[in-house]
Amino acid sequence: MKEKIRIASGQGFWGDLQTAPYDQVTKGPIDYIMMDFLAEVTMSIMQKQKKRNPELGYAKDLVHIIEHILPICLQKNIRIITNGGGVNPKGCRDVIFAWARRRGIKNLKIGTVFGDDILDRMDELKRRSIRLDNMETKQPVESIGHKFLSANVYFGATPIVDALRQGAHIIITGRTTDTGLTLAPMIYEFGWRDDEWDRIAAGTVAGHILECGGQASGGNFSADWRSVPDLAHIGFPIAEAYPNGDVIITKHEGTGGLVSRQTVTEQLMYEIGNPANYITPDCVADFTSIQLEDIAPNRVRMFGVKGKPATDSYKVSMSYLDGYTAIGTLTYAWPDALEKAKAADQILRTRLADLGLTFDEIRSEFMGYNSCHGPLSVMPDEINEVVLRIGVRGHDQKSVERFGMELAPLILTGPPAVTGFAGGRPKPSEVIAYWPALIPKTAVQPIVEVAEV
Repeated sequence: MKEKIRIASGQGFWGDLQTAPYDQVTKGPIDYIMMDFLAEVTMSIMQKQKKRNPELGYAKDLVHIIEHILPICLQKNIRIITNGGGVNPKGCRDVIFAWARRRGIKNLKIGTVFGDDILDRMDELKRRSIRLDNMETKQPVESIGHKFLSANVYFGATPIVDALRQGAHIIITGRTTDTGLTLAPMIYEFGWRDDEWDRIAAGTVAGHILECGGQASGGNFSADWRSVPDLAHIGFPIAEAYPNGDVIITKHEGTGGLVSRQTVTEQLMYEIGNPANYITPDCVADFTSIQLEDIAPNRVRMFGVKGKPATDSYKVSMSYLDGYTAIGTLTYAWPDALEKAKAADQILRTRLADLGLTFDEIRSEFMGYNSCHGPLSVMPDEINEVVLRIGVRGHDQKSVERFGMELAPLILTGPPAVTGFAGGRPKPSEVIAYWPALIPKTAVQPIVEVAEV
């Protein structure tokens, strides 16, 4: 058993800082790099890509990143864990294998974890009386009909541990929990049992800290953002984990950003729901038990975490088509910028009503005045310019299309001193809605496949 392992965060979402993974594998010692690419809506985007081209459906950024860092990782024995496989982990693996062959890389093992995509199993599950009703609203799944675009089960750390035990250098998963990407190396290296709930919870909390990349090391920091040095060269966080469940959150020396009790605390508050019951496939973590202390510059010790047994269900992230939306903007200049923008908004709304167009929602924002704080905004003495941002949402695609034709005429038939209309008419785009559900763990099993080039 190792005395400690260092797990580095390399991505916090699909589209995150592209230089971060290279910095993590070159600027200091690490044993693992985890990269989180998936949000709830991301799976529906990948599913649509795969329907257009069966070879796609994964985060294409991941391939470029691995091409950049893999030779270094193999040299330093750094193992890569990521959920960037999306809805096509094996397709992503095959592209990386092809690149490795061209480079003459041999004995490379890539593990894939799949089985989470249950979109094609919806009818079968219904016949087995396994319901996927909305876990938050209790709305029955039948109310959506056949409009579901994606349905993916959140697996945890267990299948990743299996792939590690089979010697995989890279592990590419589908919809795995963000926390499981960090927890898995701890279970593997330290030999934790599945029922060591406090230690499993500690690894889960560490995963929650790493999952958003630079947000735990000074990015998006609310407490005192001016105190964060050199954000242009921010160092992403690293979890220095120990067999007893203690974890030190840190970053590479000489990098920008800040790791402090405050930055870590802010990340811990991110998307947790009931802090006493943070539910994952691996355990239920009690965030109220977490203790943090600054032990040195850019080193925060996390300890005392308590955990409870895992539930008998997996969460399912589902998405469906819920109409169309279109958004456009116009900029109004001083004098009376806000008054002009509000007048233009009313003129446009009147014209839409006169045309008999139907929408589920029309929303207007006056950027520079109330787009962040809405009705709580305080009117300043004067505003030099205001951007009217107006959008519509509805199930009638023709109404949404016609809205796009009504914005530009305001330029010559509305208030004066208007600019900022570019890019042509606003075009309708699909509204993808989120549907969370629960499924018994007995109804679905992860599949682990390790292949070698």
